[in-house]
Amino acid sequence: MPWRALARRFPVLAIGDFRFLLGDRLLAMSSVGFSLVGVSFAVLNATGSPADLSYVLAAQIAPTLVFALVGGVLADRFSPQAVLVAANLAIVAGEGGFGILVLTTHPPLWAMIALEALTGTGTAMFYPASQALLPRVVPATLLQEASSISRMGMNAGQMAGAAAGGLVVAAVGPGWALVLSGACVAGTVPLLTRITARADSAVPGPPPGMLRELREGWTEFRSHTWLWATVIQYCLVMMAWNGAFNVLGPVVARQRLGGPAAWGAITACEGVGLLLGGVVSLRWAPRRPMLLVVGAGGAMAISPLALGLALRLPVVCVVALSLGALMEVMMVQWTVALATRIAPGMLARVASYDALGSMAAMPLGALIAGPLAASIGVSSTQFAAAALMVGVSALTLIPRDIRLDRIDQAAPGTGLAGSAPVSEGQRAAAEDGANGEGAARLDDGRDRQDMVDEQLLVPSEVGDGCLH
Repeated sequence: MPWRALARRFPVLAIGDFRFLLGDRLLAMSSVGFSLVGVSFAVLNATGSPADLSYVLAAQIAPTLVFALVGGVLADRFSPQAVLVAANLAIVAGEGGFGILVLTTHPPLWAMIALEALTGTGTAMFYPASQALLPRVVPATLLQEASSISRMGMNAGQMAGAAAGGLVVAAVGPGWALVLSGACVAGTVPLLTRITARADSAVPGPPPGMLRELREGWTEFRSHTWLWATVIQYCLVMMAWNGAFNVLGPVVARQRLGGPAAWGAITACEGVGLLLGGVVSLRWAPRRPMLLVVGAGGAMAISPLALGLALRLPVVCVVALSLGALMEVMMVQWTVALATRIAPGMLARVASYDALGSMAAMPLGALIAGPLAASIGVSSTQFAAAALMVGVSALTLIPRDIRLDRIDQAAPGTGLAGSAPVSEGQRAAAEDGANGEGAARLDDGRDRQDMVDEQLLVPSEVGDGCLH
């Protein structure tokens, strides 16, 4: 069986729930690739206005301000995969409806804004639920491998979707790209319903109110300097990047680089870089992961600089590929840090504050970019964004906890180090996971000591369960 052969090399692939999750993420990110090209050129074809594109993209991100927190509470209280199904159905309605509108009529601005707001609602609920699901599907010692492989699937999907989306837009128009985006997300629903991941132990009695759960999540979030400091950094970095790259990038591509096919090539190269970063992450982890996270935020400034300097398309593609690889290594480390340092019952809520903080100012960046570019020029706007990204990243290095953070810190909620190696016993247990037995035993913390006794886990991989 191909899965058994691969599982001998990558034990996490023997877990059936993980394979369903991998398929879900491949299709979901294919949808994102089609959307990245389709939305931008649907708006530009309909209105020709960078300012209108700003409004539509801002509407896509604005729901994060409300629904990311709601999604985090729901994912901690109920099944994360159920929240993901609801979120993906909202995206199907938003992107598919937008595509049908473009194919059948001349879409008014208000309708495009409303449909992208619906898409944004689903996207806002997706992130915290997705972060909470992975640690329930795989054991903690396989998280680095699982995160790398799942993100490689996501990036392969986005790369293929972006490349195909550029060709579809150039050949038959953005409406079909948006319809295909909706169809890809619809394909994730059967996969998500097959996942039988364990739930955290319920607290006796009625569930606490949503406000109390949000306060508990906020208390956990602000107790970690490495977490809140980097979220503040990326709040400003993503604001600048969203305006300078997501909004003004298609404008530069249309005016100087060759149109939608060129923009599709840039986003596809970014996807290739993300895949390369996933391969690197399977073999390597930095000793000081937060330094990598902060440095990657500053390096993102290279993208708007390359566009603002009007560099040739091949150079811009190389920049996109290189930054894609760096950002993927960073995201794998960030995912593992959250999953291994935050208690499982708090993870979705903490991830929702991460999503809210990191993306809260992105609508502002989208809203500012178009009018500012009309006032001072596209290139000047992109240079200003790059300067902001570098400056705020340098300031984030001030807290001592960021500079001294190490990968071998204690792992709250699991008692496992963030990058514990995979033992031969775990490989054998993971192969048994193809029929569910090994995965179930690794997932059940009560069986860990029994597995030590049976020499399926070494004692150092059990840990003492302490929170830091």
